[in-house]
Parts: sequence; structure tokens; C-alpha cells
Amino acid sequence: MTRHAAATHPTKPNPNNQLVHETSPYLLQHKDNPVDWRAWSDATLAEAKASDKPILLSVGYAACHWCHVMAHESFEDDGIAALMNQLFVNIKIDREERPDLDQIYQQALSLLGQQGGWPLTMFLTPDGQPFWGGTYFPKEPRYGRPGFGDVLTALSEAYHTDKDKVAKNVAGLAEAMQRLSSPQGGGKISAEVTDRIAERLLQEVDLVKGGIGGAPKFPQASVMGLLWRAYLRNGDGRYREAVLLSLTRMLQGGIYDHLGGGLARYSTDADWLAPHFEKMLYDNAELLGQLAEVWVETGEKLFETRAHEIVGWLTREMLAEADAKGHRAFAASLDADSEGVEGKFYVWDEAEIDEVLGAESNFFKHVYDVSAAGNWEDTNILNRGHQMGLLIDADELRLHAARQKLLARRTTRIRPGWDDKVLVDWNGLMIASLAQASQVFAQPAWLKLAEDAFAFIDGNMRDAKGRLKHAWRAGRLAHPATLDDHANLARAALMLHQAGGKEIYLRAAQNIVTDLDMHYWDAANGGYFFSADDTSDVIIRTKSANDNATPSGNGTMAEVLARLHHVTGDDSYRARGEALLGAFAGEIQRNFFPLANLLNGNDFHLNVVDVVIVGARESADTKALLQALRQQPGQNIVLQIVADAAHLPATHPAAGKGQIGGKATAYVCHHQTCSAPVTEPEGLAANLSRRGNLG
Repeated sequence: MTRHAAATHPTKPNPNNQLVHETSPYLLQHKDNPVDWRAWSDATLAEAKASDKPILLSVGYAACHWCHVMAHESFEDDGIAALMNQLFVNIKIDREERPDLDQIYQQALSLLGQQGGWPLTMFLTPDGQPFWGGTYFPKEPRYGRPGFGDVLTALSEAYHTDKDKVAKNVAGLAEAMQRLSSPQGGGKISAEVTDRIAERLLQEVDLVKGGIGGAPKFPQASVMGLLWRAYLRNGDGRYREAVLLSLTRMLQGGIYDHLGGGLARYSTDADWLAPHFEKMLYDNAELLGQLAEVWVETGEKLFETRAHEIVGWLTREMLAEADAKGHRAFAASLDADSEGVEGKFYVWDEAEIDEVLGAESNFFKHVYDVSAAGNWEDTNILNRGHQMGLLIDADELRLHAARQKLLARRTTRIRPGWDDKVLVDWNGLMIASLAQASQVFAQPAWLKLAEDAFAFIDGNMRDAKGRLKHAWRAGRLAHPATLDDHANLARAALMLHQAGGKEIYLRAAQNIVTDLDMHYWDAANGGYFFSADDTSDVIIRTKSANDNATPSGNGTMAEVLARLHHVTGDDSYRARGEALLGAFAGEIQRNFFPLANLLNGNDFHLNVVDVVIVGARESADTKALLQALRQQPGQNIVLQIVADAAHLPATHPAAGKGQIGGKATAYVCHHQTCSAPVTEPEGLAANLSRRGNLG
């Protein structure tokens, strides 16, 4: 990896660049480019048709390092900009604001045989149909890539002089995308199939350095979750060790911010040392939930410490603008670059650490791999990659004091850019993880943080008809909501309901699913489309269960529908969940690797454990049972606390069962069969042992 500095290019307003009217921080980064940028709109497509110019579509996001590199090299260059303006109608999209469009054109790039990613550079016909594309193009030929100017000239010429070839490409891509949006259905996905997949995925784990495969390495939360579930199902320690090794290496590596908390998006090397330094809300949301799940089984102090640090980062740096009622949701990301240089905010020279820490410097440098020569491009990324755990408490206290001093010094630096827009889908992921972690780590303030974010979304991110929208920033609501928005927010509501017992969250989840069923469900074949039936500016409604940078919405809905069925007793949720799983079951035979979240949802569907506590939520005996519950693996648990079991659905296996001896009483139910009632925490723990938990 090479650090890239910004080109020094004086910016001046370009009256033909329309991005000045947008709210996206990413689009606003480009408002002064000499490129005549347009936002995606019906008017822009009409402009392309009227001029018979192909569209150059550039997709990225505010925290993306290579997006900045391409911008500095090409989009700020007058010569390249003039060529773009002459030959193309140029559209800039924030992939975080329009994940539906990004998904379509990433799929098209994949069908062209190329690796996807950002920046995404696609060439489209005036009606939005793709015919060629790539990702990052350098201004001049290098890295084995053609120069961007040459690409522009060649593609414009191809569009105007070789219409037949372009039409052939368009037709082939359209046919292939339609085929991919019609997934192969099948029967039920058995536990045995999932076990075979877990065994195969285990072979992909780097058993020395952790993670999947080699460089670059991503956290792969859904895959790690699948391996952890395999361990809980079967007790095979190989899965346990693979997950613990991977988590530990990530949390001790340079991909983790040891001063401010939070995980970067991925590591460029196999050792988890050198990230692209952007921090995304979604990665940290998934990591927080995973830490809560794994800590319950291991009690590992490192995992608990990192969970607290992530929430500390969240509250210190990622709370977006408050609404009129004081509710605050979470911002999207922090940039990789500051002052035009990748990682400058995060890295350290030995001399500065010596200056700040004085006598403590040598100890700190030994622990955090700091040297005069540096461990990355003549500077130092703080990391503890050579340690598998924390030191003794006294040493950790010394390190904590040193980190606080360095963090204070770091706050005097010019900060990376902050993308403060609120996205429903990413907030849903974080709300659910906060609700879960608040119970595991006994942190009621985390639950309040989650409830506050949910209130912001529910109160500010619906249109006049009550329909969810995807993005909010600076008081402006924009863009159609997606499947992932609904799925993640519904799961968040259910986790809030489980954590606090408030019925408003159960009703909210039901209403969200009702909207989803009305506008996204594929009535002919099952499963949910990514876009609503009234999203008019997409060339195709994609339907997939593949995980991307975030877990698939269809996989999440498999869990959501199962939870709703068990809490409400409404059998239509079960039927819809089974239809959803069946709609994608045949895809496992093609490529199971991107289906981890769907398989995890299926595991939940197969192995739900209903825990009912009959008692007052705030009573001491109920709290004692809850404490025992928190100390057991809870991925597949649906918890209900009721004052009277008569409040349960009539079909619930614990319906009509009451207290024993006037004490809070717990029932553990699986496959319509309940354990004997218990009133003591030890009895509940015994019933929730692995075999009892998973039947």
C-alpha cells in the first residue's frame, strides 16, 4: 500500500457542476470539480438521451481512499475534465445513499469478469444500461491499468461507431442480470447441509493469522458467525478456535484503532497491520454484536474491553445531529485521509510518542510495536499483533493512561472527514448490536443509546405517507428505502423489544414487515426484492441473498420472520419465512460463500429456543433468572417476560403455564416442547446448556 497525497489543484466554482445542490458529503466533495457532474435523476437521463452521449457513472463514498486518489488525479484535472464533459454526461453517486443503484452496476461489473469495489466507474447508454466498466483508473497508464484519458476516448468512440457491439454487450448484461435476479429455489436447508458448508469454510481460515484467506482481509462477520454457530451446534473446538483467533488478531492488529476505538474497513495485508483507515458504522456494529456473543461463552477480557471501546468511539465521534426532541442516530463513516494523506491522523513517529509519554514511552513502544524505522512506510501504526491477549491489570492501567495522553494529542491534529448522514440500514445494525450488548455486559446506558437512535429514525425518516426513506442529513430526507433498511430496522426493533420488553418495539417491527411485504415481496417466486415496486429509476429490481459489504436483507428477514412467529404466534410469519428460505435454497449449490447470513437465518429458524419467564420484569427473582440467561449463548433465543403466561399466544408451548411457589419461573421451549419449570438461576442455566439450547 502506498500513501497518496492530494494534488494541489486550486478549486473554483464550476457553474455546470450541479452537485452543489446535494447534501451527501461525498457528492459535496466533488462540487468544485471542473467536471460537469450531475446527480442521478430522470432529468439527467433525459439530458443524456437528448444529446446522445453515453453516461459516465462514478460511484464512491466519502471515506473511500481510492475514490480520493482518482478524484485528485483525474476529476480535478482540467484536461481530463474537459474530455469527460465533451464526450459524456457525467453522473456521480454516493453508494451509501443509493445502494440499490450501486448493487445493480457492481453486479454488471462482475458479469464483465472484473473485481468490484469503489470507486466504481461504469459506462452506460443514455437510458442507464451498462456496456463496460471498471473501478479505479489512473490518470496515466500504470498498475497494469490503462490511463483514464485513453479509456474515455476509446469508450466514446465505441459507443458512437460500433453500435452493434455496444448493443450486444447491453443485451448480454441485461439478460445475465435478470437471470441473477431470479435465484434458484429449492427445499428446506437442513442442518447437515449447513454443517458441510461450515466444514468447507473452515478450510479457508488462516489458522496462523486469523481471518479468511490472504491479503486483503475483511472482517467477514457473517462467515465468522456461521463458524461460531457451527461450534455451538456441534461442540467442535476447531470452529471455536478459528473464530477466537480471527477476532483476537483483528482486535490486536493495526486495523483496530487502539487510541480511539473502532475497526477500519479492511486490512491491506494478511497480518491485519495496515488498513485503509476508513471506519464504517456497519463494520463496528457487526463487530460489537459478535463480541457480545463470543464473550458470553469465553469471558475473554479482551473482547469485553474492545466492546466498551467501540461504544466509547460511537458516543464520542459518531453521534449525528440531534432532532428537535434531542434524539440522535449514528453517522455513517470517518474518512481514511486527512490533509490529503492516507492515515495521517492515525499514525505516529517515535519522537512524538517519546515527547508525549516521557518515562512511560519505552514500555508503550514495546507493547505497541513502535520504532524509529516504523512498521509502515517510515511511520508507525499502533498495534499489539504480537500479543494474543491483555497484560496483567497493573500494566493495562499504565497503558490506558498512556493512550489517553496520546489520544489528547491526536485531537489537536486535523481530523479526517466525517460523513454525518444517517442511514437506516446501518443504524439498524448498530441499534440491534447495542441492545444485545447492553444485556450481555449489563450496560443500561447502551440500551438507552439504541432506543434514542431508533426514535430518531422512526420520528424523522418517514415520508408524508409513513414510508421509510433511506438517508437523512442536514434536515433533508432522501432516497427510497431498500430491503436492507426494513430488514435491519425490524431486527433492531425486535432486539429492543427483547432487551426491554416494550410493546412499542414489537408493533414497530410488525409494521415495518407489513410495509416490506406490501412493496418488496416477490409474490411469484418468494423472497424480497432489494428495491420497492414503486422505485422508478432503477433498470432492474435485483433479488439476491448474497452478502455484500453488509449482511443480506433476505438473510436477516429469515431471522426476523422466525422471531415474529415465536413472539406473536402468527403462523403467517413462519410460512413467509419458509417461503423466503426456499426461494434461495438452490443457490447453495452454485456458491454458498456469500450466503452466510442466509444460512445463519436458517439456523435461527431451525433452532429457535423460546425462553419464557413468568414474573415481574423488575423483581429480584426475575433479574436473577435474567442474569443466568445472559451467561448462556443466546444467538437463537427468543425471550419473553410476562406477568402471566396467559398473555402468551395460545399456540405457544408455554401458554397457560404459571409460577411455581409464587416465584419468577422460567420455561425453556424448543420444537413445541418445554422444559420443567425452574425458579433458580442454576436450573435455568442447566436447561440452557448447549444441548438444551439447540435441541
